[in-house]
Amino acid sequence: MELTQTYSIKTLLVFENTINKELIRSLHVYRLEDGKEKEDEREFVFRRDGPYVEMAANPLLRSQKFRVSELFHGSVTGLWLCIFAFHADRLPHLFPIPPVLSITRNPKLKSIPNLADDLQMIFRCGGGVEDERMSGVSPEETFEENQNHSSRSLPVFDQDLNCPPNLVSAIELSETQKGEQGTKGMIMMKKKKRATSKHVSRIAMEDLVKYFDVPIVEASKSLKIGVTVLKKRCRELGIPRWPHRKIKSLDGLIRDLQEEVAQWQREDEAAAFAVAKRRMMLETEKEIIERKPFIELQRETKQFRQDVFKRRHKARALKNQGIEVLNTNAT
Repeated sequence: MELTQTYSIKTLLVFENTINKELIRSLHVYRLEDGKEKEDEREFVFRRDGPYVEMAANPLLRSQKFRVSELFHGSVTGLWLCIFAFHADRLPHLFPIPPVLSITRNPKLKSIPNLADDLQMIFRCGGGVEDERMSGVSPEETFEENQNHSSRSLPVFDQDLNCPPNLVSAIELSETQKGEQGTKGMIMMKKKKRATSKHVSRIAMEDLVKYFDVPIVEASKSLKIGVTVLKKRCRELGIPRWPHRKIKSLDGLIRDLQEEVAQWQREDEAAAFAVAKRRMMLETEKEIIERKPFIELQRETKQFRQDVFKRRHKARALKNQGIEVLNTNAT
């Protein structure tokens, strides 16, 4: 970025794509000498087996109309996970530096000076805390380390996400009550402790796909984590809502069309072919949603589902009306 005035960095946010982790976006907010602010959004490709490259970037992040000051490490906006957040107006300036953005541990950053220079400026001011134990790690190992780092959210790393902190101190008992309920309290603590943060961070998209056809409560039991923890992990992987309802709805429509095909084959082959074609389209859409659960149902599918609901409602109304007429005649 070329600036004719002296400037300082007010905010730097770095995001990682939850689908393709080699895609990185950064949002830079500069404070100019005359007091004005300038925003600049950039996109990079962090190739694991090649140099880093800066690409022409459209204002994708800013189009989502979020407040820059409210974003922090671990925030998710659309398909982008914030892996680094610096706010000059926020104290203290002690924040985690992911390995992939560490100047000393990842020499590939030198190939993208627009990001590297701003990071270097922040680190020179004493901002950030990085782990010096791995200063000699190769860029490939740094990339792998960053996958584990970005999949966790601050400020808790090794805490059991299913249990609130300081569980024992929250239950304040008198000395006599401790003696009577000590055993019962230990049993409750054992029941609540299910999954550690390390176990949750290892849950990948491939593990979740297996349970998209069941409600989220059943999926959480199978994965041995709480529902709230599962929802949080889904958001980190770019899944805003559990897709069970969408898939169940498609399964019902596909079943109905299978029955219609069998009926139309005896009466009209052309109509049977049209129904079979619609069924194949729904099956294809279901496969896509299972692979990419953040995709919404197509507009044609929603309209077709609404038509089916109306047809069923009308059939039930006619059936109830016929029953009422029979009852009236009988009396």
